[in-house]
Amino acid sequence: MSDILKQIAEKLYDGEREAVSELTQKALDEGMTPEEVLNGGLLAGMDRVGVDFRDGELFIPEVLIAARAMRAGMDVLRPLLAEGDVPSAGKVVLGTVKGDLHDIGKNMVGMMLEGAGFEVVDLGIDVPPDKFIEAVKTEQPDLVGMSALLTTTMPSMKHTIDALVEAGLREKVKVMIGGAPVTQALAREIEADGYAPDAASAIELARSLVG
Repeated sequence: MSDILKQIAEKLYDGEREAVSELTQKALDEGMTPEEVLNGGLLAGMDRVGVDFRDGELFIPEVLIAARAMRAGMDVLRPLLAEGDVPSAGKVVLGTVKGDLHDIGKNMVGMMLEGAGFEVVDLGIDVPPDKFIEAVKTEQPDLVGMSALLTTTMPSMKHTIDALVEAGLREKVKVMIGGAPVTQALAREIEADGYAPDAASAIELARSLVG
């Protein structure tokens, strides 16, 4: 791995936005392809962030700062990646379910999915089943990700999956769920395709579901 890619990964891990942006441009100026910079620099750094977050060595504020540094690098790469037809890892529609106004976990998952090369359509908070349905019809995603932070809003996940079935869309998308009170048992009960306890696991799950 080249020195400059190592530097990009390190600066991203440290959350240094300007340095990541400048080094990303420098790597391109030195003749690297956008894909090389994305995979060897930005994604390598973000993968390390994900692992250390899962292992309890990093905390939410540090992950958010690293994700912002990732975005700074992506701002440089995005126009070039679009030109070069770099395949997206997949498309995800994301939202916190109806009645729930929590979004830190969802936002982290969204940022880390973007960092892992997914296209993310974030529907925000308090998203009713019909809004998920509408997004699946218009966006045609590979995945729907639902978050709930309150036990009282967890039934809304089942209502959304039932609505996907009724609309004839359930076979077209994979559904993953997460949030503090959510469990693997709930995922089985409501027939979701997967459950992730944290943002790093969500990336691994998304990759396996789309793959």
